[in-house]
Amino acid sequence: MAETERVRTREREPAAVRTYDRIFKYLEDLQDRAFTGKIVIKGDERPWEQSRHSHSKYYLCREADTNSALRDWTVFIQDIRTHSGKHRHQGGLIIYVLEGEGYTEVDDEKFEWEAGDLLLLPIKPQGIVHRHYNKRIGENCKWMAFIYRPYGDEIGLHLEQKENSPDFK
Repeated sequence: MAETERVRTREREPAAVRTYDRIFKYLEDLQDRAFTGKIVIKGDERPWEQSRHSHSKYYLCREADTNSALRDWTVFIQDIRTHSGKHRHQGGLIIYVLEGEGYTEVDDEKFEWEAGDLLLLPIKPQGIVHRHYNKRIGENCKWMAFIYRPYGDEIGLHLEQKENSPDFK
């Protein structure tokens, strides 16, 4: 029986990916998403969710990716049955009232709104404590929020839940 000599070969170590190459990859991925991502997000394909803060339906959100053409926005509808939870963050939120009538307490100041109104929550370094109320309990009261996330990223957005929604179990 002849002896055979074995030579063990190793696979090459993967080449380190350079930062410059990662930048190109990131930009290519963004461009691909912009060209191939969803343009229409169907409302009936998005679930309603009850959280500590509210009963909401998310259309765009980084944390619940919808494979849309945009990634830097959070857009959601909030259905206010009685009132939302109470929380604090730096602001930077645009709210368009879809239906109903209510008010929002912002740092203990009351702001009334109704369908067709636009509510702006300002950016404040210490944040704003706020809660939303339905003035006509039993009737629909819904609004849609728009948040441009890079602003929050840059100001070090902090979210603190102060009180839960009464609908949260």
